[in-house]
Amino acid sequence: MDKFIHGQNIALYKKRLLAPITDAERRVILKLLAEEETKDLSPPRKGL
Repeated sequence: MDKFIHGQNIALYKKRLLAPITDAERRVILKLLAEEETKDLSPPRKGL
């Protein structure tokens, strides 16, 4: 489920960047997109 939401978030942010938005909105969306793209969705390792 998390991977689905992750993919949907990325798609939404990219779509929003194509719409007419202000510079401030663009900065926020780019920040959110960068954060989403750097999320590690791999399962946590056991035994550490």
